[in-house]
Amino acid sequence: MSEGAVLHLKGRVLVGPDEVRDELWVVGGRVTFDRPALARDATTVQGWTLPGLVDAHCHVGLDAHGPVDAATSEKQALTDRDAGTLLIRDAGSPSDTRWVDERDDLPRIIRAGRHIARTRRYIRNYAHEIEPEDLVAYVAQEARRGDGWVKLVGDWIDRSTGDLSACWPRGAVEAAIAEAHRLGARVTAHCFAEDTLAPLVEAGIDCIEHATGLTEDTIPLFAERGVAIVPTLVNIATFPRLADGGAEKFPRWADHMRRLHARRYDTVRAAYDAGVPVFAGTDAGGSLAHGLVADEVVELTKAGLPAVAALSATTWGARDWLGRPGLTEGASADLVVYESDPREDVRVLAAPRRVVLRGQVVG
Repeated sequence: MSEGAVLHLKGRVLVGPDEVRDELWVVGGRVTFDRPALARDATTVQGWTLPGLVDAHCHVGLDAHGPVDAATSEKQALTDRDAGTLLIRDAGSPSDTRWVDERDDLPRIIRAGRHIARTRRYIRNYAHEIEPEDLVAYVAQEARRGDGWVKLVGDWIDRSTGDLSACWPRGAVEAAIAEAHRLGARVTAHCFAEDTLAPLVEAGIDCIEHATGLTEDTIPLFAERGVAIVPTLVNIATFPRLADGGAEKFPRWADHMRRLHARRYDTVRAAYDAGVPVFAGTDAGGSLAHGLVADEVVELTKAGLPAVAALSATTWGARDWLGRPGLTEGASADLVVYESDPREDVRVLAAPRRVVLRGQVVG
């Protein structure tokens, strides 16, 4: 499709969870609901149209061993795009992926800079590994490098105790989050354990990744403060395998990981029922493949989220949370078309009929 071509989306256009239109047009790469003068020459696509999907926890430029080259990063981004993911919140990467912004055929990325972890308390080659006295300075550095987010590693296995434990003292976290907010950035943290959560929320954190340690004591605190979670259930599914691999050396940690896995669906449903914002993220780019956002939405429904809520977690709600438009007048035409109604069966997300990015049909 040429740059000047007009695209006509017909069928059902899911502008929002409660707003459905019969058609929209793409003119000059942008959405319009007004019939254009060149309508007769438009290319028509029929189906169920959604805003481009959001993967709210993804890692472009990272694999299981650390940073990857540009060719690998490109392949990762293209895999996500072809699965319908057109907006990525990159939740930490050691690679510089700014060049992606210059490519009209690749998803838009909202970066959190590089992970910030405690020394020897995270996956090798992933993060800045520092001590608490340097936390504020590194948070400020990544806030300036990122696109409005900073990513902390809130807890990890402590080899001296053989179990998960918090990485940062309360005072250091409070000061670091305050500095990020002063610079206009939000802060999120990788957290598996229970005891890590309340101090981070009380310190003003904006989001928690994974959040497997949520309990009936901390869920109300999240709801009261409006702290979002990105459960990454397709990643939590790997916990039993991880536990089996580490059980001989760290039996307490392994047992803990198995318990967190066993109650994962109940945890997410309880958070959703309490009003905690829940968004879809895959954690792709570490040990997980890219292109799994449809699987994650299915997992959210298995946890008990209604289909429309699970869709919102990767479309309307996620875009609003990240400050990016959906299918609104004048917005960039980033959208995905499906054969049938995804509100009836979210599994349809796994088979996009058309992918349109910046007004161009790319898949």
